[in-house]
Amino acid sequence: MTRPRPAPRGIVGRVEHVRTVIVGAGISGLATAAFLGDPDYLVLEADDEIGGYCKTVRRDGFTWDYSGHFFHFKHPDVEAWLRARMGDQVIRTVEKRTFIDYRGRLIDFPFQKNIHQLPQDEFIACLHDLYFATQDAAQHRGRPANFKDMLFRRFGAGIAERFLIPYNEKLYACDLAALDTDAMGRFFPHADLTDIVRNMRVSDNASYNATFTYPEGGAIEYVKALASAVRPNGVSLGERLLSVDLRHRIARTSKRELRFERLVSSVPFPRLAELGGLAHDPSVFTWNKVLVFNLGFDRKASRVPHWVYYPDRSVSFYRIGYYDNIFDTDRLSLYVELGFPRDAVIDAAKIEECRRTVLADLARVGVLEGHQLVADHHVVMDPAYVHITRGSIAEHDRLARILRAHGVYSIGRYGGWTYCSIEDNILEARSLAADFNGA
Repeated sequence: MTRPRPAPRGIVGRVEHVRTVIVGAGISGLATAAFLGDPDYLVLEADDEIGGYCKTVRRDGFTWDYSGHFFHFKHPDVEAWLRARMGDQVIRTVEKRTFIDYRGRLIDFPFQKNIHQLPQDEFIACLHDLYFATQDAAQHRGRPANFKDMLFRRFGAGIAERFLIPYNEKLYACDLAALDTDAMGRFFPHADLTDIVRNMRVSDNASYNATFTYPEGGAIEYVKALASAVRPNGVSLGERLLSVDLRHRIARTSKRELRFERLVSSVPFPRLAELGGLAHDPSVFTWNKVLVFNLGFDRKASRVPHWVYYPDRSVSFYRIGYYDNIFDTDRLSLYVELGFPRDAVIDAAKIEECRRTVLADLARVGVLEGHQLVADHHVVMDPAYVHITRGSIAEHDRLARILRAHGVYSIGRYGGWTYCSIEDNILEARSLAADFNGA
Protein backbone atom coordinates (compact mmCIF):
# COMPACT_ATOMS: atom_id res chain seq x y z
CA MET A 1 0.00 0.00 0.00
CA THR A 2 2.76 2.44 0.88
CA ARG A 3 5.66 3.16 -1.43
CA PRO A 4 8.81 5.16 -0.66
CA ARG A 5 9.22 8.47 -2.44
CA PRO A 6 12.21 10.84 -2.45
CA ALA A 7 11.96 13.31 0.40
CA PRO A 8 11.32 16.94 -0.55
CA ARG A 9 13.94 19.50 0.33
CA GLY A 10 13.94 20.22 4.06
CA ILE A 11 12.75 16.75 5.06
CA VAL A 12 15.41 14.45 6.44
CA GLY A 13 15.37 10.79 5.37
CA ARG A 14 12.73 8.91 3.43
CA VAL A 15 9.00 9.35 3.77
CA GLU A 16 6.12 7.02 3.05
CA HIS A 17 3.54 8.05 0.49
CA VAL A 18 -0.17 7.63 1.25
CA ARG A 19 -2.69 9.21 -1.06
CA THR A 20 -5.20 9.99 1.72
CA VAL A 21 -4.15 10.44 5.34
CA ILE A 22 -7.10 10.48 7.75
CA VAL A 23 -6.52 11.82 11.24
CA GLY A 24 -8.84 10.44 13.93
CA ALA A 25 -10.58 7.05 14.15
CA GLY A 26 -13.88 8.39 15.45
CA ILE A 27 -17.12 8.52 13.52
CA SER A 28 -15.93 11.10 10.97
CA GLY A 29 -12.56 9.52 10.25
CA LEU A 30 -13.83 5.96 9.99
CA ALA A 31 -16.76 7.03 7.80
CA THR A 32 -14.36 8.80 5.43
CA ALA A 33 -12.26 5.66 5.11
CA ALA A 34 -15.33 3.42 4.77
CA PHE A 35 -16.70 5.35 1.81
CA LEU A 36 -13.43 5.92 -0.04
CA GLY A 37 -13.20 3.95 -3.25
CA ASP A 38 -9.40 4.12 -3.29
CA PRO A 39 -7.74 1.81 -0.72
CA ASP A 40 -4.59 3.94 -0.64
CA TYR A 41 -5.40 5.57 2.71
CA LEU A 42 -4.31 5.35 6.33
CA VAL A 43 -6.27 6.34 9.44
CA LEU A 44 -4.12 7.69 12.28
CA GLU A 45 -5.46 7.42 15.81
CA ALA A 46 -3.58 8.77 18.83
CA ASP A 47 -5.52 6.57 21.25
CA ASP A 48 -5.06 2.82 21.57
CA GLU A 49 -8.62 2.10 20.43
CA ILE A 50 -11.08 3.45 17.90
CA GLY A 51 -14.26 5.41 18.60
CA GLY A 52 -13.26 8.87 19.78
CA TYR A 53 -16.01 10.08 22.10
CA CYS A 54 -18.24 7.16 21.02
CA LYS A 55 -16.41 4.61 23.15
CA THR A 56 -18.47 2.26 25.31
CA VAL A 57 -17.60 1.11 28.84
CA ARG A 58 -18.84 -2.14 30.38
CA ARG A 59 -18.46 -2.54 34.11
CA ASP A 60 -20.11 -4.87 36.65
CA GLY A 61 -23.03 -5.62 34.34
CA PHE A 62 -23.59 -1.99 33.28
CA THR A 63 -23.12 -0.63 29.75
CA TRP A 64 -22.23 3.05 29.43
CA ASP A 65 -20.92 5.34 26.73
CA TYR A 66 -18.45 8.13 27.36
CA SER A 67 -21.57 10.28 27.33
CA GLY A 68 -25.10 9.95 26.02
CA HIS A 69 -24.62 9.14 22.33
CA PHE A 70 -27.99 8.33 20.85
CA PHE A 71 -28.48 8.11 17.11
CA HIS A 72 -31.27 10.09 15.45
CA PHE A 73 -31.35 8.94 11.84
CA LYS A 74 -33.11 11.14 9.31
CA HIS A 75 -31.61 9.29 6.32
CA PRO A 76 -32.88 5.68 6.17
CA ASP A 77 -30.09 4.68 3.79
CA VAL A 78 -27.44 5.61 6.37
CA GLU A 79 -29.13 3.60 9.10
CA ALA A 80 -29.67 0.63 6.77
CA TRP A 81 -25.99 0.69 5.72
CA LEU A 82 -24.89 0.56 9.36
CA ARG A 83 -27.39 -2.11 10.43
CA ALA A 84 -26.32 -4.36 7.57
CA ARG A 85 -22.86 -4.43 9.17
CA MET A 86 -23.97 -5.08 12.76
CA GLY A 87 -24.70 -8.81 12.59
CA ASP A 88 -27.18 -9.98 15.20
CA GLN A 89 -26.74 -6.92 17.42
CA VAL A 90 -30.10 -6.02 19.04
CA ILE A 91 -30.96 -2.39 18.30
CA ARG A 92 -33.65 -0.70 20.33
CA THR A 93 -35.87 1.95 18.76
CA VAL A 94 -36.95 4.31 21.51
CA GLU A 95 -39.65 6.99 21.64
CA LYS A 96 -37.92 9.70 23.64
CA ARG A 97 -39.30 10.73 27.03
CA THR A 98 -37.55 13.85 28.27
CA PHE A 99 -38.38 16.30 31.02
CA ILE A 100 -37.17 19.40 32.81
CA ASP A 101 -36.89 19.38 36.57
CA TYR A 102 -38.32 22.78 37.41
CA ARG A 103 -38.49 23.47 41.12
CA GLY A 104 -39.21 19.86 41.91
CA ARG A 105 -41.83 19.17 39.26
CA LEU A 106 -41.24 17.51 35.89
CA ILE A 107 -42.17 19.70 32.92
CA ASP A 108 -42.29 18.22 29.43
CA PHE A 109 -39.44 19.25 27.15
CA PRO A 110 -39.14 21.70 25.45
CA PHE A 111 -39.85 24.23 28.20
CA GLN A 112 -41.10 26.99 25.91
CA LYS A 113 -43.88 24.80 24.49
CA ASN A 114 -45.03 23.60 27.91
CA ILE A 115 -45.25 26.71 30.07
CA HIS A 116 -48.90 25.80 30.69
CA GLN A 117 -47.60 23.05 32.98
CA LEU A 118 -46.07 25.65 35.34
CA PRO A 119 -47.84 26.99 38.43
CA GLN A 120 -50.51 29.49 37.35
CA ASP A 121 -48.65 32.64 38.36
CA GLU A 122 -45.49 31.58 36.53
CA PHE A 123 -47.47 30.49 33.50
CA ILE A 124 -49.12 33.90 33.31
CA ALA A 125 -45.75 35.66 33.68
CA CYS A 126 -44.21 33.58 30.89
CA LEU A 127 -47.20 34.01 28.58
CA HIS A 128 -47.31 37.77 29.23
CA ASP A 129 -43.62 38.23 28.42
CA LEU A 130 -43.84 35.93 25.40
CA TYR A 131 -46.74 37.91 23.94
CA PHE A 132 -45.05 41.28 24.25
CA ALA A 133 -41.72 39.91 23.06
CA THR A 134 -43.54 38.70 19.95
CA GLN A 135 -45.09 42.13 19.44
CA ASP A 136 -41.74 43.85 19.87
CA ALA A 137 -40.08 41.43 17.45
CA ALA A 138 -42.65 42.27 14.79
CA GLN A 139 -41.63 45.93 15.02
CA HIS A 140 -37.87 45.37 15.24
CA ARG A 141 -36.81 43.03 12.48
CA GLY A 142 -33.05 43.41 12.85
CA ARG A 143 -30.89 40.38 13.57
CA PRO A 144 -30.43 39.68 17.31
CA ALA A 145 -26.99 40.67 18.57
CA ASN A 146 -26.18 37.26 20.08
CA PHE A 147 -27.66 34.03 21.41
CA LYS A 148 -28.88 35.57 24.67
CA ASP A 149 -30.48 38.48 22.84
CA MET A 150 -32.24 36.00 20.55
CA LEU A 151 -33.72 34.18 23.56
CA PHE A 152 -35.13 37.38 25.04
CA ARG A 153 -36.47 38.61 21.71
CA ARG A 154 -38.19 35.37 20.75
CA PHE A 155 -39.44 34.12 24.10
CA GLY A 156 -39.44 37.02 26.54
CA ALA A 157 -37.83 37.31 29.94
CA GLY A 158 -40.15 34.82 31.68
CA ILE A 159 -39.17 31.80 29.59
CA ALA A 160 -35.57 32.91 29.03
CA GLU A 161 -34.77 33.50 32.69
CA ARG A 162 -36.58 30.44 34.04
CA PHE A 163 -34.99 27.87 31.74
CA LEU A 164 -33.29 28.82 28.49
CA ILE A 165 -30.58 31.01 30.00
CA PRO A 166 -29.71 29.15 33.22
CA TYR A 167 -29.72 25.73 31.56
CA ASN A 168 -27.61 26.74 28.57
CA GLU A 169 -25.18 28.68 30.75
CA LYS A 170 -24.67 25.52 32.81
CA LEU A 171 -24.13 23.52 29.63
CA TYR A 172 -21.85 25.92 27.75
CA ALA A 173 -20.16 27.27 30.91
CA CYS A 174 -20.06 30.77 29.45
CA ASP A 175 -22.04 33.97 29.06
CA LEU A 176 -24.56 33.28 26.30
CA ALA A 177 -24.06 36.82 25.00
CA ALA A 178 -20.73 35.58 23.63
CA LEU A 179 -22.40 33.03 21.33
CA ASP A 180 -23.71 33.55 17.84
CA THR A 181 -27.46 33.77 17.36
CA ASP A 182 -27.46 30.44 15.53
CA ALA A 183 -24.97 28.70 17.83
CA MET A 184 -27.21 25.62 18.09
CA GLY A 185 -28.55 25.68 14.53
CA ARG A 186 -31.41 23.30 13.81
CA PHE A 187 -30.96 21.64 17.21
CA PHE A 188 -32.50 24.53 19.09
CA PRO A 189 -36.23 23.84 19.62
CA HIS A 190 -37.73 27.03 18.22
CA ALA A 191 -41.44 27.72 18.72
CA ASP A 192 -43.58 30.75 17.97
CA LEU A 193 -46.57 32.04 19.90
CA THR A 194 -49.01 30.00 17.83
CA ASP A 195 -47.05 26.77 18.42
CA ILE A 196 -46.95 27.42 22.15
CA VAL A 197 -50.65 28.22 22.49
CA ARG A 198 -51.67 25.27 20.32
CA ASN A 199 -49.58 22.96 22.48
CA MET A 200 -51.71 23.84 25.49
CA ARG A 201 -54.60 21.82 24.02
CA VAL A 202 -52.93 19.36 21.65
CA SER A 203 -49.51 18.24 22.82
CA ASP A 204 -46.83 18.19 20.14
CA ASN A 205 -43.34 18.11 21.60
CA ALA A 206 -41.70 16.56 18.56
CA SER A 207 -38.06 17.49 18.03
CA TYR A 208 -35.18 16.43 15.79
CA ASN A 209 -34.53 13.46 18.10
CA ALA A 210 -38.07 12.43 19.04
CA THR A 211 -37.14 8.85 18.17
CA PHE A 212 -33.67 7.42 18.57
CA THR A 213 -31.99 4.06 18.18
CA TYR A 214 -29.51 2.46 20.52
CA PRO A 215 -27.66 -0.86 20.25
CA GLU A 216 -27.64 -3.10 23.31
CA GLY A 217 -23.86 -3.18 23.02
CA GLY A 218 -23.65 0.62 23.27
CA ALA A 219 -22.68 3.30 20.75
CA ILE A 220 -19.41 1.50 19.98
CA GLU A 221 -21.43 -0.96 17.90
CA TYR A 222 -22.10 1.76 15.32
CA VAL A 223 -18.39 2.57 15.37
CA LYS A 224 -17.59 -1.11 14.74
CA ALA A 225 -20.03 -1.10 11.81
CA LEU A 226 -18.10 1.75 10.20
CA ALA A 227 -14.78 0.08 11.00
CA SER A 228 -15.93 -3.14 9.31
CA ALA A 229 -15.83 -1.28 5.98
CA VAL A 230 -12.27 -0.06 6.54
CA ARG A 231 -9.61 -2.13 4.80
CA PRO A 232 -7.45 -4.49 6.93
CA ASN A 233 -4.56 -2.63 8.57
CA GLY A 234 -6.15 0.64 7.49
CA VAL A 235 -6.03 2.08 11.02
CA SER A 236 -2.82 2.80 12.92
CA LEU A 237 -3.50 3.05 16.66
CA GLY A 238 -1.25 4.90 19.05
CA GLU A 239 -0.01 7.20 16.30
CA ARG A 240 -0.36 10.90 17.03
CA LEU A 241 -0.13 13.68 14.46
CA LEU A 242 2.66 16.07 15.48
CA SER A 243 2.78 18.55 12.63
CA VAL A 244 1.69 19.17 9.05
CA ASP A 245 4.02 20.68 6.47
CA LEU A 246 1.40 22.24 4.21
CA ARG A 247 3.84 23.31 1.51
CA HIS A 248 5.31 19.83 1.00
CA ARG A 249 2.19 17.93 2.13
CA ILE A 250 4.05 16.01 4.80
CA ALA A 251 2.35 14.76 7.98
CA ARG A 252 4.82 14.08 10.78
CA THR A 253 3.52 11.62 13.37
CA SER A 254 4.84 10.04 16.54
CA LYS A 255 6.06 7.12 14.38
CA ARG A 256 6.98 8.39 10.91
CA GLU A 257 6.58 10.94 8.14
CA LEU A 258 3.82 10.55 5.58
CA ARG A 259 3.60 12.37 2.28
CA PHE A 260 -0.05 12.83 1.29
CA GLU A 261 -2.08 14.12 -1.61
CA ARG A 262 -4.92 14.98 0.72
CA LEU A 263 -5.39 14.88 4.48
CA VAL A 264 -8.74 14.63 6.26
CA SER A 265 -8.76 15.65 9.91
CA SER A 266 -11.36 15.49 12.65
CA VAL A 267 -9.08 16.83 15.39
CA PRO A 268 -10.23 20.09 17.03
CA PHE A 269 -9.85 22.83 14.44
CA PRO A 270 -7.63 25.23 16.43
CA ARG A 271 -5.25 22.33 17.09
CA LEU A 272 -5.08 21.54 13.38
CA ALA A 273 -4.35 25.19 12.59
CA GLU A 274 -1.52 25.06 15.13
CA LEU A 275 -0.15 21.80 13.72
CA GLY A 276 -0.20 23.33 10.25
CA GLY A 277 1.68 26.41 11.42
CA LEU A 278 -1.07 28.78 10.31
CA ALA A 279 -0.98 32.30 11.69
CA HIS A 280 -4.31 32.83 13.45
CA ASP A 281 -5.98 34.27 16.51
CA PRO A 282 -6.47 31.33 18.91
CA SER A 283 -8.57 33.45 21.28
CA VAL A 284 -11.57 33.27 18.93
CA PHE A 285 -11.86 29.51 19.47
CA THR A 286 -13.36 28.74 22.86
CA TRP A 287 -15.20 25.76 24.28
CA ASN A 288 -16.28 24.09 27.49
CA LYS A 289 -15.31 20.88 29.21
CA VAL A 290 -17.81 18.31 30.40
CA LEU A 291 -17.20 15.92 33.26
CA VAL A 292 -19.35 12.82 32.78
CA PHE A 293 -20.09 10.38 35.58
CA ASN A 294 -21.53 6.98 34.68
CA LEU A 295 -23.15 5.56 37.80
CA GLY A 296 -24.67 2.14 38.50
CA PHE A 297 -26.87 1.44 41.52
CA ASP A 298 -28.25 -1.61 43.25
CA ARG A 299 -31.90 -1.19 42.22
CA LYS A 300 -34.33 0.58 39.95
CA ALA A 301 -35.65 4.12 40.38
CA SER A 302 -38.09 5.92 38.08
CA ARG A 303 -39.21 3.96 35.03
CA VAL A 304 -40.27 7.05 33.09
CA PRO A 305 -37.50 9.37 31.84
CA HIS A 306 -34.77 8.81 29.31
CA TRP A 307 -33.13 12.05 30.33
CA VAL A 308 -33.91 15.09 32.48
CA TYR A 309 -32.63 18.68 32.28
CA TYR A 310 -31.76 20.70 35.40
CA PRO A 311 -31.72 24.51 35.03
CA ASP A 312 -31.37 25.11 38.79
CA ARG A 313 -27.93 26.66 39.30
CA SER A 314 -27.68 25.14 42.78
CA VAL A 315 -27.70 21.64 41.23
CA SER A 316 -24.24 20.61 40.04
CA PHE A 317 -25.29 18.81 36.85
CA TYR A 318 -27.20 20.16 33.88
CA ARG A 319 -28.50 16.81 32.60
CA ILE A 320 -28.85 13.19 33.63
CA GLY A 321 -29.79 10.23 31.44
CA TYR A 322 -31.25 6.85 32.36
CA TYR A 323 -29.58 3.97 30.53
CA ASP A 324 -31.75 1.51 32.46
CA ASN A 325 -34.91 3.01 30.97
CA ILE A 326 -33.44 2.63 27.49
CA PHE A 327 -32.24 -0.93 28.08
CA ASP A 328 -35.26 -1.80 30.27
CA THR A 329 -32.99 -3.25 32.97
CA ASP A 330 -33.64 -3.69 36.69
CA ARG A 331 -30.86 -1.50 38.14
CA LEU A 332 -30.60 2.27 37.98
CA SER A 333 -27.90 3.23 35.47
CA LEU A 334 -27.19 6.93 34.92
CA TYR A 335 -24.97 9.29 33.03
CA VAL A 336 -24.56 12.65 34.73
CA GLU A 337 -23.08 15.70 32.98
CA LEU A 338 -21.38 18.74 34.51
CA GLY A 339 -20.14 21.70 32.46
CA PHE A 340 -16.90 23.59 33.16
CA PRO A 341 -15.04 26.44 31.49
CA ARG A 342 -12.18 25.33 29.25
CA ASP A 343 -9.54 26.56 31.70
CA ALA A 344 -11.03 24.71 34.69
CA VAL A 345 -8.67 22.29 36.43
CA ILE A 346 -10.39 18.92 36.66
CA ASP A 347 -7.84 16.79 38.48
CA ALA A 348 -8.33 13.71 40.67
CA ALA A 349 -9.24 15.80 43.72
CA LYS A 350 -11.79 17.83 41.76
CA ILE A 351 -13.34 14.69 40.29
CA GLU A 352 -13.76 13.13 43.73
CA GLU A 353 -15.26 16.36 45.07
CA CYS A 354 -17.72 16.49 42.16
CA ARG A 355 -18.59 12.82 42.61
CA ARG A 356 -19.62 13.44 46.23
CA THR A 357 -21.60 16.52 45.21
CA VAL A 358 -23.36 14.68 42.40
CA LEU A 359 -24.46 11.86 44.68
CA ALA A 360 -25.76 14.38 47.22
CA ASP A 361 -27.59 16.35 44.52
CA LEU A 362 -29.14 13.20 43.05
CA ALA A 363 -30.57 12.46 46.48
CA ARG A 364 -31.67 16.08 46.97
CA VAL A 365 -33.65 16.16 43.70
CA GLY A 366 -35.26 12.81 44.48
CA VAL A 367 -33.50 10.53 41.99
CA LEU A 368 -31.83 8.49 44.74
CA GLU A 369 -33.75 7.18 47.71
CA GLY A 370 -31.35 5.05 49.69
CA HIS A 371 -29.79 3.56 46.57
CA GLN A 372 -26.32 2.03 46.89
CA LEU A 373 -23.68 2.87 44.31
CA VAL A 374 -22.18 -0.38 43.02
CA ALA A 375 -20.21 0.73 39.94
CA ASP A 376 -18.95 3.99 38.48
CA HIS A 377 -16.84 5.48 35.72
CA HIS A 378 -15.95 9.02 34.68
CA VAL A 379 -14.47 10.82 31.71
CA VAL A 380 -13.56 14.43 30.99
CA MET A 381 -14.56 15.56 27.50
CA ASP A 382 -12.22 18.35 26.40
CA PRO A 383 -13.39 19.94 24.19
CA ALA A 384 -17.05 19.11 24.69
CA TYR A 385 -19.31 21.84 23.26
CA VAL A 386 -17.59 24.39 21.06
CA HIS A 387 -18.60 28.04 21.37
CA ILE A 388 -19.85 29.18 18.00
CA THR A 389 -19.29 32.92 17.74
CA ARG A 390 -19.09 35.40 14.90
CA GLY A 391 -15.34 35.46 15.40
CA SER A 392 -14.96 31.68 15.31
CA ILE A 393 -17.13 31.40 12.18
CA ALA A 394 -15.08 34.00 10.29
CA GLU A 395 -11.69 32.63 11.39
CA HIS A 396 -12.69 29.04 10.71
CA ASP A 397 -13.83 29.92 7.20
CA ARG A 398 -10.61 31.84 6.48
CA LEU A 399 -8.29 29.12 7.74
CA ALA A 400 -10.31 26.28 6.17
CA ARG A 401 -9.86 27.87 2.74
CA ILE A 402 -6.09 27.96 3.23
CA LEU A 403 -6.04 24.34 4.40
CA ARG A 404 -8.13 23.12 1.47
CA ALA A 405 -5.78 24.87 -0.94
CA HIS A 406 -3.08 22.56 0.45
CA GLY A 407 -5.21 19.41 0.28
CA VAL A 408 -6.27 19.45 3.95
CA TYR A 409 -9.94 19.02 4.89
CA SER A 410 -11.21 19.53 8.44
CA ILE A 411 -14.51 17.79 9.19
CA GLY A 412 -16.78 16.65 12.02
CA ARG A 413 -18.07 18.50 15.07
CA TYR A 414 -14.62 19.60 16.20
CA GLY A 415 -12.96 19.81 12.82
CA GLY A 416 -15.86 21.89 11.55
CA TRP A 417 -16.08 23.75 14.87
CA THR A 418 -19.84 23.40 14.84
CA TYR A 419 -22.86 21.81 16.48
CA CYS A 420 -24.02 18.70 14.64
CA SER A 421 -25.30 15.16 15.08
CA ILE A 422 -23.44 11.90 14.65
CA GLU A 423 -25.44 11.23 11.50
CA ASP A 424 -24.33 14.63 10.18
CA ASN A 425 -20.72 13.50 10.66
CA ILE A 426 -21.35 10.37 8.59
CA LEU A 427 -23.10 12.33 5.83
CA GLU A 428 -20.31 14.90 5.66
CA ALA A 429 -17.66 12.20 5.47
CA ARG A 430 -19.59 10.29 2.81
CA SER A 431 -19.97 13.43 0.70
CA LEU A 432 -16.27 14.26 0.96
CA ALA A 433 -15.32 10.68 0.06
CA ALA A 434 -17.65 10.87 -2.96
CA ASP A 435 -15.85 14.01 -4.11
CA PHE A 436 -12.51 12.20 -3.79
CA ASN A 437 -13.88 9.16 -5.59
CA GLY A 438 -15.01 11.31 -8.50
CA ALA A 439 -11.77 13.24 -8.75
